[in-house]
Amino acid sequence: MENDKSFEHARQVMVQIDLYGRDIQDKRVIEVMAAIPREGFIPPAYRQQAYNDGPLPIGLGQTISQPYIVALMTQELDVRPEMEVLEIGTGSGYQTAILARLVKKVYTIERFAELSKSAQKVLTKLEINNVEFFVGDGSEGWPGKKIFDRIIITAAVPEVPEELFKQLKDKGIMVAPVEYDIGQKLMVFKKQQEKVSENFICDVRFVRLIGKYGYGE
Repeated sequence: MENDKSFEHARQVMVQIDLYGRDIQDKRVIEVMAAIPREGFIPPAYRQQAYNDGPLPIGLGQTISQPYIVALMTQELDVRPEMEVLEIGTGSGYQTAILARLVKKVYTIERFAELSKSAQKVLTKLEINNVEFFVGDGSEGWPGKKIFDRIIITAAVPEVPEELFKQLKDKGIMVAPVEYDIGQKLMVFKKQQEKVSENFICDVRFVRLIGKYGYGE
C-alpha cells in the first residue's frame, strides 16, 4: 500500500487502545488487525482517519465498521484455520481480509458490484487469494447448497434470514446485528442439532441489509 509507513504508528496505537484496551483478547485477531492496512480500504478523502475508532463512508451509502467492532465480531465468530466462512456484505473488503488471514477460505456477497470490484482490487494488492466473491442478494445466502462453519452478517437485519441458518453447519456460529424496536443488538447465534441459541453482545449501529429477506430499498 502507498504511504503505508506513515500509518504504522496509528495502527499500533489502535491495537493498544481500541483492542487491547477494551475486551479484545483473541491474540490471532489482534495480530491480524495489527498487520492489515485499514487505510487501503478507505476512500482518499477519509484516509487520514483510518485508525480512528469509528465507521467511515465508503460510498453508495455504505460504511466501513469501526476497528473495535470488526475485532469484536471476528472474536465472537471464534474461527479456526481449517474453516470456511460466509460473509454477508463485502463492503470495503476490510472485514473480508481480516477473516481471510484467519481461515481456509472466505465466501463473500455484496449487492453493489462497484464495492465488490474495489474490494477485490485491494485484496489482490495484499496478496490475499483465498476469497470467493459474489455480487447479489446476501439475504438469500450463497448460491447453491454449500454450508459453512461460520457466517457473519455485516449489515443490520430485522431477523436472521432462515436461508442463512440453513447454510450454517451443525455446531456452527453466526454473528449478526439484529434490529429491534429498541435499537440494534449484536447477537451471536450457535446452531446445535437444528436448534439455535442466541447471546447478546452489545448495542451497535449498522446500515441495513437490503434484500428479499432483509429490508426493502
